[in-house]
Amino acid sequence: MSLHVFINKKVLILTVDGRTLVGDLLSTDQMTNLVLTNTVERIIRSPDEDELSSEIEHGLYLIRGDNVVVCGEIDEKIDGDIDWTKVKGEVIRDTKNA
Repeated sequence: MSLHVFINKKVLILTVDGRTLVGDLLSTDQMTNLVLTNTVERIIRSPDEDELSSEIEHGLYLIRGDNVVVCGEIDEKIDGDIDWTKVKGEVIRDTKNA
């Protein structure tokens, strides 16, 4: 399936190094290079950490295709109803081969 169907929609990207990025997909190409606008990185803390989860704003963001593991559309209504500072979960490990 082509990622062109996600253009101008809010998407979530998981990267090879385990980062979670959310933004509006502005552009993509045949190498799966992605350009996002209004990008935020979600830092989800594990349940045993006292620190709150957080979101870091990155704005316009380019992700090289070889760093993309998953790209999927977000339901903006559901996503908007979640307080991401209170979400806890296990760390997504990187997918790099050792």
